Amino acid sequence: MSEKLRLMAVHAHPDDESSKGAATMAKYVADGHEVMVVTCTGGERGDILNPAMDRPEVVADIPAVRRREMAKAAEILGIQHRWLGFIDSGLPEGDPKPPLPDDCFALVPLEESVPPLVQAIREFRPHVVITYDENGGYPHPDHIRCHEISVAAFDAAGDPDRHPEAGEPWTPLKLYYSHGFSRVRLVAIHEALEARGLESPYTEWLANWPADRGDLAHRVTTRIECADFFETRDAALLAHATQIDPESRWFAVPLDLQREVWPFEEYELVRSLVDSTLPEDDLFSGIQEKVSL
Repeated sequence: MSEKLRLMAVHAHPDDESSKGAATMAKYVADGHEVMVVTCTGGERGDILNPAMDRPEVVADIPAVRRREMAKAAEILGIQHRWLGFIDSGLPEGDPKPPLPDDCFALVPLEESVPPLVQAIREFRPHVVITYDENGGYPHPDHIRCHEISVAAFDAAGDPDRHPEAGEPWTPLKLYYSHGFSRVRLVAIHEALEARGLESPYTEWLANWPADRGDLAHRVTTRIECADFFETRDAALLAHATQIDPESRWFAVPLDLQREVWPFEEYELVRSLVDSTLPEDDLFSGIQEKVSL
């Protein structure tokens, strides 16, 4: 490392940061860089997915519980953290799907939801911003909205004529989408488990993979080797105790197999104001030579 650089990851809910790119963030923190996670909502409408936490006192205080979980995960990862303060939209289910709640993040007009992120960018001054792709990684309304405000804020943050009330302009140099759940990754791990005579948690998932869904692996431009930080990632995940069941498939694959078969996390470079040769193995590729802090 020659210069301290700054990375910002924008997520929809508390726990998203630990399931998407956590090992990458821990690696860059260990390398001496600054990392901030911005969480758009408080996760107030998220289901309790860990049976051990499905207790009346937890249900009654879920917003505060999830804030405490996020603080613990941030401490484990060594990152800075910022809430944008919007309200979780929940995940509408059923046919037909019920309407979204009136007060939710997904329904806040972009002219209201973009400026707070512009302000966060201008205050933290990241060189790199990571968010979800146009489908939100998966089609949760908050993930899609997170994508929309992240791209808009990335473009607006450096323009002094836009949102002047949000602080001094700052232009991030690269924008990435995270790609954490590609089919090719699942197949590689699934086959490695079966070759070892181990049960795969992905058998049903792969069997039911929609024929029209395809795979986004062809969009990956950047692989970050971060296997040394998989344990840190898992510890951060477990900090979100209402969302993560320790007995779930998150933890069904031995770490040594993960390190052998898929020792990296993957991203798609979608905006760059610096020269960088693809494929990359560093989110800051091309930036170290560009900036002088």
